[in-house]
Amino acid sequence: MSARAVAARTVAGLVGDFHREPAYRGLAEALRVLITDGRVPVGVRMPSERELTEALQVSRTTVTRAYAELRDHGYLVSRQGSGSVASLPESRAFRGDHLLFPGDARADEIDLTCAAANAGPGILAAYERAVGDLPAYLGGSGYYPSGLPVLREAVAERFTARGLPTTPEQVMVVPGALSGVAIAARALGRRGTRTLLESPTYPNAIATLRQTGTRLLSSPIGREVADVADLLRSLDQVRPDLAYLVPDFHNPTGHLLSDESRERVAARLRQHGTVAIVDESMVELGLDGDPMPLPLAAHLPDAITVGSVSKPFWGGLRVGWLRAPAERMDAMVRSRLSLDLGVPVLEQLVTADLLRNGAPLLAQKRALLRESREAALDALAVHLPAWQVRRPAGGLSLWCELPAAHSTDLLPRAADRGVLLAPGPSFAPEGGLDRFLRVPFTQPAHVLTAAIERLAEAWKETLADPLGRGSSEPTMVA
Repeated sequence: MSARAVAARTVAGLVGDFHREPAYRGLAEALRVLITDGRVPVGVRMPSERELTEALQVSRTTVTRAYAELRDHGYLVSRQGSGSVASLPESRAFRGDHLLFPGDARADEIDLTCAAANAGPGILAAYERAVGDLPAYLGGSGYYPSGLPVLREAVAERFTARGLPTTPEQVMVVPGALSGVAIAARALGRRGTRTLLESPTYPNAIATLRQTGTRLLSSPIGREVADVADLLRSLDQVRPDLAYLVPDFHNPTGHLLSDESRERVAARLRQHGTVAIVDESMVELGLDGDPMPLPLAAHLPDAITVGSVSKPFWGGLRVGWLRAPAERMDAMVRSRLSLDLGVPVLEQLVTADLLRNGAPLLAQKRALLRESREAALDALAVHLPAWQVRRPAGGLSLWCELPAAHSTDLLPRAADRGVLLAPGPSFAPEGGLDRFLRVPFTQPAHVLTAAIERLAEAWKETLADPLGRGSSEPTMVA
């Protein structure tokens, strides 16, 4: 084990005002987050129980039980003569719920294929509160195809507060935003239906829409700003039946459409009778405190809107929603019942709790993302200055333009150095974009810096001897 140690006063400052009901569990959760975030690195010796007790001004029992919890779950390893050392359980190597390739990442790999963060502090407390509410639901069948009333109400309230009046009857709870996309596409489309997507766009949505049999067509997105001129031209030329759009901190570019642009797009969609499927997965992740525009559906009453708690809170919840006009809800329910019969009750209760009480948790998540975003931008400027990248005002990733079209060639070189990537073509509905690369900033700052240092070495080697390898199919990423 490393001889490095972290001071008790440093840990106390990082922990801050942790949840205290009960205090030992709140402290254990806060320390777990510090370790999984990398703010307390693996291999560092933690303060003794006595030192941390004094620094936090809590009882010795609180610290003793918190450390015991961490040991039981693999976040601390205690050895005679070495004290308690920060660690990670084996399960932390799992790469997440994306479709890249099933399997575990090695301990020395940095996974940049998945734009999703770890569970932050407070998620465990939300689960504990939800368990207290669960007995009221155990007398029924547990099937809620449209979702628990309490969660549908919370989602409707959130839409209404953002300027889109919504009733609970217009909301369906689904297992993630991507499921909402699939349900809407199945309800509204058929084989050969013309469906317009932005390029680049979210790869798993490309796969989902392709599997419905619709005919996919794409429209380019402005690289520096969210210019909708190309989208308007494409709508005029294609006159699609459906359009899949990500107006809020677009994945992967991070663009945010203004109210004026939303109105222009909505007017053109109405003109052509195009039904929009609007993905709001990133809408809560504004990082610079700028005011948010109205939801696109506020300009376009016929739109279907999907969202989830995966990006702002935790992907492990697997809870999302679909909002639709009242007259379309019957078609949505019928489409949904051919896929599944509902989302687990406990996770719905947790989500309802987070939507109503999770503002402090979301503020902490945004602060960590800002730190990681700046670290990634700084590292790119130092180690890869020829790469062009703009600072997004929100979202979870940087969209990098490379000086040569070798993002696919870069993959094996980066993998040799323990960095897993999703290249530009993964985000292209109709191919191309090999000059681009998505770099998520969901990892801790020091991890991103290390990853970009490795990428710089891999890029230098790629330019010297491009491999010309890579799959012709888009990589599926989260």
